[in-house]
Amino acid sequence: MRVTIPVYFPIVIELQTLIQNIPVAAALVLPVVLVLMVVTNIIVEVLKKLTWGKLPTNLLAFTVAMAVTLLAFFAACQIMGVAVTWYMVVAAVVLGVFVAYAAMFGFDKLRQTLEQLDSIKKNN
Repeated sequence: MRVTIPVYFPIVIELQTLIQNIPVAAALVLPVVLVLMVVTNIIVEVLKKLTWGKLPTNLLAFTVAMAVTLLAFFAACQIMGVAVTWYMVVAAVVLGVFVAYAAMFGFDKLRQTLEQLDSIKKNN
């Protein structure tokens, strides 16, 4: 049984092809999130020194993550010559939320895990 999803322009995407491309999309998105998270962490660490006590760090991390993600999205669309549509912008905002979450909690958890491993090595 072939199920197709009609799109607004005269191209029809087959559902089977769409499902087959999910691992490819995930393999492309995860390194992008990693790079955006690292860039966000670097910028936040620099700005945290400048705005110490004036701005909550999580708010700063969220703002920087959204700015970096949207800037990278629009730059990539411009470089590749892709027309920006509303659902692409929504996807970029969702990706920005993931980057912000990873930047806020991923770095702290990584540092905590490394400290725990270091203390275990010192005790043995």
